[in-house]
Amino acid sequence: MTSVARILTYTALALGLAATVTGCTNSAKTRAIETANPPVGNFVDVDGARVHYVQEGNGPDLVLIHGAGGNLRDFTFGLMGRLTDHYRVTAFDRPGHGYTDRVPDIATGAFATEGDSPVAQAKLLKRASAEIGIDAPIVAGHSFGGIVALGWAVSDLDAPSDQAASSVVTIAGVSMPWPDGLGAYYTVNGSAIGGAIVVPILSALATDTIVSNAVVDTFAPQVAPSGYAEHLGATLIVRPDSFRANVRQVNQLKPHVIALSKRYDELTIPVEMIHGDADKTVPIHVHAREFIKVAKIGKLTELVGVGHMPHHVDPEATIAAINRAARRAGLR
Repeated sequence: MTSVARILTYTALALGLAATVTGCTNSAKTRAIETANPPVGNFVDVDGARVHYVQEGNGPDLVLIHGAGGNLRDFTFGLMGRLTDHYRVTAFDRPGHGYTDRVPDIATGAFATEGDSPVAQAKLLKRASAEIGIDAPIVAGHSFGGIVALGWAVSDLDAPSDQAASSVVTIAGVSMPWPDGLGAYYTVNGSAIGGAIVVPILSALATDTIVSNAVVDTFAPQVAPSGYAEHLGATLIVRPDSFRANVRQVNQLKPHVIALSKRYDELTIPVEMIHGDADKTVPIHVHAREFIKVAKIGKLTELVGVGHMPHHVDPEATIAAINRAARRAGLR
């Protein structure tokens, strides 16, 4: 055997051994994470995909859609309970997150790179809404959930239904194209090689401390409420399948945002935006401030000194934005 062949053989063996070890580690870790953080709601089947949701309250329908790397528990920590006296509130796990499956027919293998688009996610959640009797909802989305909420409204332009959004609320929401790339983290992990090799390693090595630090960064410059990370079940995102779904969705998001932004001027339903001016994750000057320049139906509430989690930092302002959307839609 030549030296080159020997090196290739040893490399292949090493990679195979690493894959076996991380695969076993991740399988055990996934079981432990899911045992510690089981589903908290109900399931509805949509075209063979299970969609996980929690529904409480009475009144006009309000749908809540969480951001990247999160799950519906982000809303059940505090906000949802403050809304149920006035709305029937439904919080969904987005495709690939929490306990909702990926969008049907999307490639999900280790070497795949496809991300569930905002419109594809919105359509799946819209069909789930039809199954559980949701009608003309206010659709509110945080961060990545903001562009899914806007994708819901744009998709209504082409296919009106009883589940068409009556209004939209974005909470520190993605809405407009950004000038630069997203950096190596998403580029590498969203690639075929990254998904097959890097993601399982990172999943296996992710500690509770690493996950907690990510939560801290998300809330900056504010501090996460006590018990938030534990309630969220933040480690659910380090399961390899969820990890891949999240990085692929974010990595491929920009072209979808560009396409959606070209149709904002067609929207006629109310859009309320609440956004902190200290948000470093989804900067207000890139997103909300630019959205209201192109969409006359958009109204922006800026929160001074607030970062990326206004629904926890200033829930009163968030609820006020939802109430304004309801009034503008004629629901209150």
